[in-house]
Amino acid sequence: MNAHEIDYRISGSEMQYVEIELDPGESVVAEAGSMMMMDEGISMETIFGDGSGENKGVMGKLLGAGKRLLTGESLFMTVFMNSGRGKQSVGFASPYPGKIVPMDLSELGGKVVCQKHSFLCAAKGVSIGIEFQRKLGTGFFGGEGFIMQKLEGDGLAFVHAGGTICEKVLQPGQMIRVDTGCLVAMTRDVDYNIEFVKGIKTALFGGEGLFFATLRGPGKVWLQSLPFSRMAERVIAAAGAGGRKEEGSILGGIGNLLDGRK
Repeated sequence: MNAHEIDYRISGSEMQYVEIELDPGESVVAEAGSMMMMDEGISMETIFGDGSGENKGVMGKLLGAGKRLLTGESLFMTVFMNSGRGKQSVGFASPYPGKIVPMDLSELGGKVVCQKHSFLCAAKGVSIGIEFQRKLGTGFFGGEGFIMQKLEGDGLAFVHAGGTICEKVLQPGQMIRVDTGCLVAMTRDVDYNIEFVKGIKTALFGGEGLFFATLRGPGKVWLQSLPFSRMAERVIAAAGAGGRKEEGSILGGIGNLLDGRK
């Protein structure tokens, strides 16, 4: 394996955290600010990008790190390495209520495409990059699904999703329609596209937006029942801070025309 082999344990129910056990010399890479706790034998290092291409040279590292800006992430990531003699642990916490999903890339075709901001941590050696949607319509109207992250390699990676996780295995040609914000991740062979909602009344007054995602198999997809954007809008509306009061109202429907979110 190119990626470090790591052991892990996920604890909690609504607010989960993952505790990763590292042998001497093993490392895990994570988004800045996601660390919860670590043993005294764990050392930290801030790096450009994900550290998976250490032999790419300075320009290669800068290019890889710069791409992360397109997904709204920081230029930097943090590597946690076991610098001690025995086993050491480091823990990473969920950013909001939901579930942590472990993904063994060696069993998923070596690549998973996921929503931006969903990545939590991964064994060092896993490449964290960006995935542009190829279709023009997807790019303009895909909302949260336009620029996505891709996780490549043969190690373990962990993503976070809001609410309850739904895992679906799509057979060849099988298709499902989902809200763009509810898509968490999919394997490399799943065809992703954006479809127009038929019926002007549904688009204006249904509160679902003009567009939703279509996913066609073969492959595996992970869906979340509570996207963070949906939860945030409910909180803002309940606080009376100018949020849209009712999804089904005229203002709610018009406000959701192009963003594809509730």
